[in-house]
Amino acid sequence: MQSQIKPITPGHHLSLHQVVKDLVADGRLAKDAADQFLIPARSSKLDIHPLVMLAQQEWPDQQHPGNTLNLEALTQWLAKKAGLPYFRIDPLKVDVTAVTAVTSHAYASRYKILPVKVEANRVVIATAEPYAREWEGELAHITGLQIERVITNPVDLARFLDEFYSVSHSIRRATSGKEDQAIPGISNFEQLVELGKSGRLDANDQDIVQIVDWLLQYAFDQRASDIHMEPRREKGNIRFRIDGVLQHVYDMPAPVMTAVTSRIKVLGRMDVVEKRRPQDGRIKTKMHTGDEIELRLSTMPTAFGEKLVLRIFNPEVLVKDFAALGFGEKDIAGWNQMVTQPHGIILVTGPTGSGKTTTLYSTLKQLAKPEVNVCTVEDPIEMVVSNFNQMQVQHNIGVDFAAGIRTLLRQDPDIIMVGEIRDRETAEMAIQAALTGHLVLSTLHTNDSASAIPRLREIGIPAYLINATLLGVMAQRLTRTLCPHCKQPGEVDADVWAALTSPWKLSGEARFYQPVGCDECRNTGYLGRSGLYEMLKMTPTLREKIQPDSDAVAIRKAGINEGMTQLRIAGAKKIAMGLTTVEEVLKVVPPDSEI
Repeated sequence: MQSQIKPITPGHHLSLHQVVKDLVADGRLAKDAADQFLIPARSSKLDIHPLVMLAQQEWPDQQHPGNTLNLEALTQWLAKKAGLPYFRIDPLKVDVTAVTAVTSHAYASRYKILPVKVEANRVVIATAEPYAREWEGELAHITGLQIERVITNPVDLARFLDEFYSVSHSIRRATSGKEDQAIPGISNFEQLVELGKSGRLDANDQDIVQIVDWLLQYAFDQRASDIHMEPRREKGNIRFRIDGVLQHVYDMPAPVMTAVTSRIKVLGRMDVVEKRRPQDGRIKTKMHTGDEIELRLSTMPTAFGEKLVLRIFNPEVLVKDFAALGFGEKDIAGWNQMVTQPHGIILVTGPTGSGKTTTLYSTLKQLAKPEVNVCTVEDPIEMVVSNFNQMQVQHNIGVDFAAGIRTLLRQDPDIIMVGEIRDRETAEMAIQAALTGHLVLSTLHTNDSASAIPRLREIGIPAYLINATLLGVMAQRLTRTLCPHCKQPGEVDADVWAALTSPWKLSGEARFYQPVGCDECRNTGYLGRSGLYEMLKMTPTLREKIQPDSDAVAIRKAGINEGMTQLRIAGAKKIAMGLTTVEEVLKVVPPDSEI
């Protein structure tokens, strides 16, 4: 029956020569460049899409000076030429289970098509061959759905064609119970998992292993900072936190979710059998590109099973300079002045996920020279760095922060980093380390920098010891930044702006922008995050304010008089530079009542 169905049009595949001639005719490509390119005998039998070959030449775009004819530009040109919509595949917005049920992998691979959206009476099919339509009538007859064609990047098409069908096949096999091979045990502290070593996903591999491989690669590609695996009654949810916002990724059958969680627990050297109590673990992954990325694992028993969160630490952020993290020139100068002191305590404050770890590790990375002994005591070790001597707190054998600092002091350290000051004993040991000639860096959970001093007093540290050892406190937040590819000039309500900046007036001309949304930022309008910093440096005037009865308000006022920039003013400066918006800043800075 299927063989008797005739295609809608005879159709043809794109020809390299014809594409080049059309580009010249449309004024996108210089004729001399085209002639020179076509002089050699170009084989049309190569299994390379014409747009991919042309994008490799990096020709200038004659209609858009300063731009090149890259693959996206060529794909958009082809879509307009063919009179079809351009579509950029966003894997976070594709229902993999639904689209892979439309047609078989073999059929999709044969015609190089990929379903990307399924509705009640229509299906959207992505292709990079707008004039090859021999499959269209046949697929419409088989599915009973209206076919809507869109043009997409041929490289993305090939990648997601393999990825979607391979993952879907692995999940179906795992669900049917075919995944019964034993997973080898792990004996070392930090398991190294090599991802993508086979080049692309292969359905013949162990299915659960394959799903885990895909999940991790997927998260890295999408710039996720956390992976949330949440069991439910019938299905499990997989969500990624991207730029501080959770986004739903996939619904996985409950049995497969359980198996995937067990696989990840094995890799993290966690107790697979124990599901009733929380556990922590760690995995170090190695991408096919050679990049190594660390993941910190945490499980929590819930009503429907174990919830697993994987926090992703990318070592690339540690090689960034402070400006790339969001520090202004004044912030960089003040921070460097503090961290280059021979002894004393420096505190970084802020809620979980505000970038404290990145700031401290980036700082220690720069301070860790051959002549300097850098030691840390953490709970847990966030990222393993070869330049540091890192010690992990283990409460089950009596090794807490205070015991860790006590041990480090016998190790001839120059710089000590304490993961967090939580209690009086830890604070006293940190003070003792600073008094004996060591530079101590640590974190504290307060809303702003001035509140750190009353917090230390509440813990039980006398004011005179804080006065003698504290070099400064830095509070920080992370705010989403506007996508540079699509942001547009906008306006800010005068009353809102005045409330944010009052009683100060920012110097210079403010350039306000608003989010729009494009393919680069998944139509969110935001791409990446930047830090906001409030630096309270100890001066003689401020030290006079550290008294047994002093409060955060008095210290904050004195800090402002000494030149401290508050978090909301740091945010306002980012807004005025066109980097973020008022809404994003107000989400992360402390309310007016607290500052």
